Amino acid sequence: MKKVTIYEVARESNVSLATVSRVINGSTAVKEDTRKRVEAAVKKLGYRPNAIAQGLALSRTTTIGLIIPATSISFSGKMINGLCDVAKIYDYSVYLHTITEGVTDIKEIVDEVIKSRVDGVIIYADKPLDDSIGLLNEYNIPIVVIGDKISSDSICSVYVDYENAIKELCETYLEKGIEDIAILEDHRNALVSASFRKGAVKAFEEAGKEYKGYISVPIDNRSTFKFLKSYFKTHKHQVFIANRDSQALAALNSANGQNIAVPEDMELVCMNESKYTSSIRPEISSFSVPTYDLGAVSMRLMTKMLKEEEVEEKEKCLEILYSPKDTTR
Repeated sequence: MKKVTIYEVARESNVSLATVSRVINGSTAVKEDTRKRVEAAVKKLGYRPNAIAQGLALSRTTTIGLIIPATSISFSGKMINGLCDVAKIYDYSVYLHTITEGVTDIKEIVDEVIKSRVDGVIIYADKPLDDSIGLLNEYNIPIVVIGDKISSDSICSVYVDYENAIKELCETYLEKGIEDIAILEDHRNALVSASFRKGAVKAFEEAGKEYKGYISVPIDNRSTFKFLKSYFKTHKHQVFIANRDSQALAALNSANGQNIAVPEDMELVCMNESKYTSSIRPEISSFSVPTYDLGAVSMRLMTKMLKEEEVEEKEKCLEILYSPKDTTR
């Protein structure tokens, strides 16, 4: 039997989520006719409040839970800074919870964070959350997802459109007659890797071609440099696209080790600019991702949801800009 959610009760009684929460938690700050309407909807629908959320609904802690995969911590520092800076402005503290590699049960993780007494939860998604939205909807608590395009009554998201960025980049090369475009898989962010692949496939399909340049990496691989050092012994591409700076640097060094000149023999693009892509020589062509803003905007959305302010865009896309440098012609 399908579980009734608080959102269905709110729609049935034509009130806000906060009002339903006040009624089921016994608050006196609700008009009598409104209370009766909500109670009637609860009875009609057979709603049973989430025990965790119900116990915390009237106990604000001014703390936000931030969930980040442990493998993403090393390159999410700016995002955390942006989030914390906005949190300070609105007098919120941030509780960081890292997910160890291999853990996939997002509901169990969110349960644990909510039990730590937080007012809202921000999740950095490195895997698609489409299958989990139904579970996340059951919580009587605001949730903001960073990285995945997803939304509902209590969920907002902030993301960059990697799929379209890759699509446009591939289109530019296809217009030049360049079709040998390789994209390196990134196990640390399956969501981004999937977006890269979709973007390339779309670009090639619209050009009447089939994309075959996605490079799968063995799941047990621990060194991108060693993998590419072996790979470039038998492969060479016109264009090579990596996600992170460490991947791009590994590609540059291993290509040079096999006498593949960059950019003369192979152009190299990194999807996430960093101080390393800018300090290395040749300077690596890359995309400037607004990492700080991803955190700042997500926290601002959270404050709006907590204060029941209007949210104009529940799925906020931030702009990503391409900066061609020395590793492309």
